[in-house]
Amino acid sequence: MTEKLSRSEQKRTFRRIEEAAAELADLSNNDLKKFPGSKEITDEIMACRGLKGGARNRQIKYLAKIMRQEPLDDIYTFLTDIKGSDLYKKGVLHEAERLRDTLINEAMEDHQRCLRAQIPWEPVWESDIISHVVEKYQSLNANEIRKSVYQYVKSRNILHYRELFRMLKAAIDYEEIRRKAL
Repeated sequence: MTEKLSRSEQKRTFRRIEEAAAELADLSNNDLKKFPGSKEITDEIMACRGLKGGARNRQIKYLAKIMRQEPLDDIYTFLTDIKGSDLYKKGVLHEAERLRDTLINEAMEDHQRCLRAQIPWEPVWESDIISHVVEKYQSLNANEIRKSVYQYVKSRNILHYRELFRMLKAAIDYEEIRRKAL
C-alpha cells in the first residue's frame, strides 16, 4: 500500500524531525560517542556547534533533511534514554491518529459510494489499508478494526473513534516492545 500523506501531515512530520535535530544539536561529546546514528549525521551535529541565530537554524534544518533519509527509531530511543525526550511518544500518538483517520476516511468514502449506488453498506468492505495495518502491526485483529470503523461511520459515536485509536496505539506500543526485545 502506498499511502499518500497530505502536505499538512508531511509538514508536521518534518517539524517533528526538526525538533529531534535541535535536541541532537545540544548533545555533549560523551553523549555523541554513544549516538546510534550514521557518521554523516554525527558530522552535521558537530557542525551545529558554535553557530548562533539564523546560521544554527539553517544547520539544524539541514541536519533534519539528512535525518529524513535514515530510519529514526533508534535516534528517538536514544534521545528518550539520554535526554528524557518525549518526541518518540508524540510520534507514536501522531502515527496512531494518522492511521485512525486514514481508516475512517477510507470507510466513509466506501459508505458514500454505497449510498450513491443505493446498495447497503456491509461491515466487510474491501480495504487495502486495513490489510496493510494488520500486516504491519500483527497484534491487531482485522475484524475488530472493521467493527470499530463500521460502528463509527454508521453512528458517528465518538466512543468508537476513541476505541479505534486505543487499539492502534496499543498495537504500535506492542510492536515497539517486541522490537526492543529482539
